[in-house]
Amino acid sequence: MIAYTLRRLMLIPLTLFGIMLVNFAVVQFAPGGPVELMLAKVEGTHVEATARVSGAAGGESAAPRAVKVQSGQSGQGAYRGAQGLDPAFVKEIERQFGFDKPAHERFVQMLGQYARFDFGKSFYRDVSVVGLVIEKMPVSVSLGLWSTLIIYLVSIPLGIYKARHDGSRLDIASSWAVIVGYAVPGFLFAILLIVVFAGGKYFAWFPLRGLTTPGLDGASFLTRAADYLWHLALPVTALVVGGFASLTMLTKNSFLEEINKQYVITARAKGLAENRVLYGHVFRNAMLLIVAGFPRALVGILFTGSVLVEIIFSLDGIGLLGFEAVSNRDYPVMFGTLYAFSLLGLVLNLVSDLTYHWVDPRIDFSGRGG
Repeated sequence: MIAYTLRRLMLIPLTLFGIMLVNFAVVQFAPGGPVELMLAKVEGTHVEATARVSGAAGGESAAPRAVKVQSGQSGQGAYRGAQGLDPAFVKEIERQFGFDKPAHERFVQMLGQYARFDFGKSFYRDVSVVGLVIEKMPVSVSLGLWSTLIIYLVSIPLGIYKARHDGSRLDIASSWAVIVGYAVPGFLFAILLIVVFAGGKYFAWFPLRGLTTPGLDGASFLTRAADYLWHLALPVTALVVGGFASLTMLTKNSFLEEINKQYVITARAKGLAENRVLYGHVFRNAMLLIVAGFPRALVGILFTGSVLVEIIFSLDGIGLLGFEAVSNRDYPVMFGTLYAFSLLGLVLNLVSDLTYHWVDPRIDFSGRGG
């Protein structure tokens, strides 16, 4: 396992390079960018100023006029007219965003900074990317940890029960809930929860946004804890639905597969108690996929599954930060978080493989080629 682990660790930088290269290349061909957005804002100011000048002229032609606009980025004036923006002004904007260099130079410079975990500053917030992620992380961690904990605490016992009582009324009834969980996406269920329970149409039992109620800083710990759980109820419920369905069926199918194997039949023939057969022999083998997949499931819930839920419930977390970064073409935030979370995902994939070996030492990846 040591040789396998070392090979996987050596592949991480190469994999990261490929991920960053592909995404960087895609962004170069995507329409729009921070420079274009900034120039569009300046041109929008020009349109408003032209309209005001034309209106003041009282019936004059609405032809474009030279209007001086102050740029908050450069601090210098730029005259624009029928010819468009001053090229010198455009060059200054490109320089400030770092687009005065060729794409390959920007890519190499970015990789050099990221290798030192220097992710730069946001284009629009003048805050370091690391600072932004640390600021938003508690919200996403709250959603991920609580939803993952509930999913595992509910799904594993339910899946085991369904496997032991396969075909019973409770198994069939719970299967309908699982089917609904599969069929309804988490974000759609989140909207349904808002409509029903957050003042959308029927009841106003839960808050619509945020994780805390303003003005509770001086309240007791129990009051703040209850308020925190009250705000978490709907978004965590929306996240639990999809994960609950998939993990329940995975647990049930894993146990059913093990229960029908020959070693279980032999153990029962020897007169062992059913609980000892189930939890002494079946449990360890059946839980292999479930336990080993925990790190991967956690990172998925933290950084992908909660994106739409955070947007819907206006939770200021990693998901909402990424959505805003893409919308605003905030490349330092986009690529910085992509690099950090890709690295985390690759490491957790390795941890998942090592967990397989820890749960069952008979599994050894040393014979694999990569």
